[in-house]
Amino acid sequence: MEKEKKILYSGMQATGTLTLGNYLGALKNWVGLCDEYECFYGVMDLHSLTVRQNPTEFRQNARKLYALYVAAGLDPEKNCVYYQSHVSAHAELGWILDCFTYMGELNRMTQFKDKAAKHADNINAGLYTYPVLMAADILLYQADVVPVGVDQKQHLEITRDIAERFNNLYGEVFTIPEPYIGKAGAKIMSLQEPTKKMSKSDENVNATIMLLDDRDTIIRKFKRAVTDSDTEVRYGEDKPGISNLMDIYACVTGKTHDEITAEFAGKGYGDFKLAVGEAVADELAPLQKRYEELIKDKAYIEHCIKENDDKARYFATKTLRKVQKKVGLTELIR
Repeated sequence: MEKEKKILYSGMQATGTLTLGNYLGALKNWVGLCDEYECFYGVMDLHSLTVRQNPTEFRQNARKLYALYVAAGLDPEKNCVYYQSHVSAHAELGWILDCFTYMGELNRMTQFKDKAAKHADNINAGLYTYPVLMAADILLYQADVVPVGVDQKQHLEITRDIAERFNNLYGEVFTIPEPYIGKAGAKIMSLQEPTKKMSKSDENVNATIMLLDDRDTIIRKFKRAVTDSDTEVRYGEDKPGISNLMDIYACVTGKTHDEITAEFAGKGYGDFKLAVGEAVADELAPLQKRYEELIKDKAYIEHCIKENDDKARYFATKTLRKVQKKVGLTELIR
């Protein structure tokens, strides 16, 4: 029987507040996809364990991420918004898929090399096998499509390779996921080093706009954004700082780069940076207001988590049991 809707899967790590880059690059574009897809969005707390966490802050950050998902417009009645760690099938399938993944494949993962360089004092096995757990996340829900950024492309490719290898051995067990090609999310760069991606772990607080930054902070950070010695608001490879600000302004106003250039013709960078800051603050104000309401409504959030965890568990368990049977594990007697 054919599925009514194709399944879309994605998620974000539960470490710290989301940035403007997370929002404009992914989260904002997820809203509304439930009209076309059966959507699963995970609070990816198991993945977050590859870096040492303060347990209390970690739990708070996971709850904060859940509330931000909902505040941004992911209706938990229409999307399955759940905690990865509340569905044990992720870890169980992750181990089984470890046994179908080759060391050579994992050795080629560039993100492992990048993260190992950043956390040289904690190069753990979880960091190394991270792509296999990600494959389990996706394959558990028989996802047809997965929104991926450039830095996750390799991980989707290895997911497809693992799924095809398993299917070749045991029949059509897993859906082979495709990258989701929809409205492109902008790649938002650092406000202080516009040649690198905006990151919540950046040590320079002025480099990153956090989704919960207040209006004054947002405008102040944009006023301090690095640009260039020119004065023309124009898009180009030779102007990474201004181009990044134009991308941000385009995302929140719907204007094209040409329209932005015309709007600020003859004006200085100061006027442009202020306009971008105000536009971003206006964009985030309703999300922040909704977030403040949600984070105080413990009963509602916990109801949503329970309902969605149950739904995720149902889907995931169906796939896991099929896999366990295929590889010959003894069935649990209930």
